[in-house]
Amino acid sequence: MFQLGTVTYNIAKDWDLPTILKKLESLKYEGVELRTTHKHGVEVSLNANERREVRKRFEDSPVALAGLGSAFEYHSADPAEVKKNVEETKKYVRLAHDVGSPGVKVRPNGVPKGADPDATFRQIGLALRDVGEDALGFGVEIRVEVHGSVTSLVPNIAKIMAHADHPNVFVCWNSNPSDVVDGSVKDNFRLVAPRIREVHLRDLFDETYPWRELFALLQAADYQGFTLAEIPESPDPDRVLRYFRSLWLAYQPRPKDV
Repeated sequence: MFQLGTVTYNIAKDWDLPTILKKLESLKYEGVELRTTHKHGVEVSLNANERREVRKRFEDSPVALAGLGSAFEYHSADPAEVKKNVEETKKYVRLAHDVGSPGVKVRPNGVPKGADPDATFRQIGLALRDVGEDALGFGVEIRVEVHGSVTSLVPNIAKIMAHADHPNVFVCWNSNPSDVVDGSVKDNFRLVAPRIREVHLRDLFDETYPWRELFALLQAADYQGFTLAEIPESPDPDRVLRYFRSLWLAYQPRPKDV
């Protein structure tokens, strides 16, 4: 069965790594995605000793490092910008390898104004193939967040994945409103289901999103990874995360849902 974790964006963005591990253990969260630029400080600037220390902290904790969350993107109309993002992704992959992260989250972030969408999807896909092949040698997965204007539509992510065409490039389901068609996410989910390796969850109190159906689909697909709370910051984050976990448990599939 899938596991519960959180993204440090934004509920835990001001927690250092010891605080993250201590709090999540006490709150019964099983993992965390460390989003870049946050207080945890797990960044490419860490030296070899510091990277070993991060790895050991997770090895000594019941809280797993579910992944590293980057903002690298490959849709720009400027080839130099795309190349820069590809090379920076590769540096981040090496960080992931060193600290024991199984994956790196990247994203598309839309289609440039005036650009041909299909050409942009192909460009993104080819960049993903490049970083996916590089990351394969380090035992690190590339996980593409369903993100950005136009590119957050699941059929377009499916096109990007077809262009990537690489066994080490996966999907990070992002629980976007646009997933829902006639009250259901089933059709969109099926477009990428075999490639889903990470799931971001929004506020579970939002009744316009069919959370119980999503969880049932994940179970039916034998999804074994993390479902991660990607929710706004709060002046009382511990209380919010407790409520989130309770709703997460309540939405677990029942026999009739599968």
